[in-house]
Parts: sequence; C-alpha cells; structure tokens
Amino acid sequence: MSLLLQNISLPLADFVLEAGLEMRGRITVIFGPSGSGKTSLLDLVAGLRRAKSAFIQLDGEVLTDTAKGIHVPARCRGIGYVPQDLALFPHLSVRQNLLFGHRSDDNPKFKFDQIVELFEIGPLVQRGVTQLSGGEKQRVALARALLRSPRLLLLDEPLASLDARLKAKILPYFRRIRDTLGVPMLYVTHDRDETLSLGDEMVVLVRGKIAQTGTVQEVFNRPANLSVAGIVAVETILSGRIVETAAGLVTVRVGDAVLSASEPAVPPGTSDVHVCIRAEDVALLADTGVLGSPRNRLPGVVKTVARDGAMMRVDLDCGFPLAALLTVQACEEMALQPGTRAMAVIKAPHVHLIPR
Repeated sequence: MSLLLQNISLPLADFVLEAGLEMRGRITVIFGPSGSGKTSLLDLVAGLRRAKSAFIQLDGEVLTDTAKGIHVPARCRGIGYVPQDLALFPHLSVRQNLLFGHRSDDNPKFKFDQIVELFEIGPLVQRGVTQLSGGEKQRVALARALLRSPRLLLLDEPLASLDARLKAKILPYFRRIRDTLGVPMLYVTHDRDETLSLGDEMVVLVRGKIAQTGTVQEVFNRPANLSVAGIVAVETILSGRIVETAAGLVTVRVGDAVLSASEPAVPPGTSDVHVCIRAEDVALLADTGVLGSPRNRLPGVVKTVARDGAMMRVDLDCGFPLAALLTVQACEEMALQPGTRAMAVIKAPHVHLIPR
C-alpha cells in the first residue's frame, strides 16, 4: 500500500498538512491526543469530508485533487471504514449487516464464509446486533468492512470502548487482518500498547499538524521534541546540561548526577537539553553499596510501587525522579517497597536528548 497526502487544509478541523506524507506500512498508526485531527484525517482519506485543498493518491490512483476538481466518491474508493461507534444497523441481524457490506460481483477478494470463519462469528450470524457483547460487535464490524474487499482499511480508535480483557481478545483479529489477509490499515489510537503491539510505522499529530513520522520504535525511543515525548508517554523527562562530548558519548549533568548518552543527533554547540528515559529501559539491581562502573549506575530510594498494566511501576529518587517498569516477579524477588534502596542501571543508547 502506498498512500500519498499533500497540500492538505481542513480549516474547520484546524488541520493543515503542507508537506507531503507518504505511508507504506502494513499498519500505519495515526497517534495523538483527542482533538489533534486523527478522525478528520481518516474522514478525508475515506472521502467523507471535503477539504479546502487536498491531494490524495492511493496506489497510484488519484482520489482527491482539489486543484483539478477531482473527488472520487467514498463508495468508489475501495476503502473500508470502521468508525468509533461501529455503525452497525441495530434493526438488522448480524447476517444482514454482513451482507450489507458484501460485494455483489462474481469475484470478491474475500468470500463470506472465509471472513465469518476467520473472525469466529459463525454462531452469531442469526442473532440481532442488540444481542451482541462489545467484543462481538467489534468483530462483526471488522468482518463487514472486510467483506467490501477493501484495498485499505481505516480504523478509528476501534478498541477505545473495550476494557483490557476484551482488548486482549480482539487484538489477535487485527493481526489476522494484517498477516493472513494482507489488508493495509490506517489505525487511529492514542493507546501506547495498541501502537506497540500492532504498528509498523506511525504518524504523531499535535493540534492538526504532523509532529513526527517514523517506525513505531523510532518515534517511541527517539521523540523529536518535548510535545511528542509527552504524547508517547515518556515516563522520565528531566532538564540537563551537556558538559562534554567525546568518543561518541555525550555527558550530561542532571542535578548532582551525571549521565552518559549515545546521542549522535544533538546539534553541535547544544548545551541545555531535555533528558528522556523510558521506564522499560531502566533496570533495577539490589543496592549492595558497590557502584561498579560509574556509567549510568544510579543509587536510589524507592518512593512508590504500583501496578501498571501487566507490569509494576517503581518510582525512585536518584537525586532526581526516575521511573522503572519491572515484572511482578522481579519486584517480589527484590522485595521492593517505599524506602528500599536500589541501583538503577540505564544503557547510554537509552538516554535520549532533546535540545531545549
């Protein structure tokens, strides 16, 4: 899939994309806080919203070109769309909902029985929509969208209304769409776990503008600026000052502590920086009183220990606040609790610096 967007202007949504954006991932995540323009972007690609100016091209076919007066109708774009509210027809059965989306030509890309089996909804087809659970409705909505044999699937925060247990049950179905059916997706979310679990590449939107694009790991590990760092929930963001750059390492002072960073992207002459450290990149060792190698080994005191999803978040005082994510077993083995002393260890490549 190759989706190209250029010269986008949606004044009512305060969305402006002047530079070109090309998406090629199997799952491209559109990531950002509420009100950043994520749904507006999907509506534009789907053909449900007209822009003041826009150029949209999918796999070489121009879908929108306001300069030339081109606007392919939504029904002719070959794009499937699952909105936040799922848009199932409550007065129709599951089968009728599915058939509403089913292409009537002689050679649809996906057959009815194939999709019903893939999403394990055979026992549901005779039921009414109002008889379904939230997870069942989600699967039916996905199946209906795919029965249109789309070349691109748009998903607008598809798991936002589900609890953690249901999310864990539904996520494998998105992987089936990606891996078994090979349908590329634009996946709107502001959920970090969904992004890391599914995404190949991501686009971060902030107030209607693109703040960063790249692979999921690039964006999460190397946020381009402080706004992106906050949006992707970097747990530790500190003010620091560079004191030395030598042998491929940047030495930065944070309060009374000194950290080493492997950060080739810091412009020459930079002094003041934001120091970003992800909690999963912080290892904790029992504090034996022996520092060993001084590089990024920080003695600290545990302030709080709290559940964070399947992990445990440990907040420490290392002369500055520092967060770590550990397994429940690791916390139990180290007997971590407020007041416990521990050694925080951070590899230099996991210390990311953003010029202030």
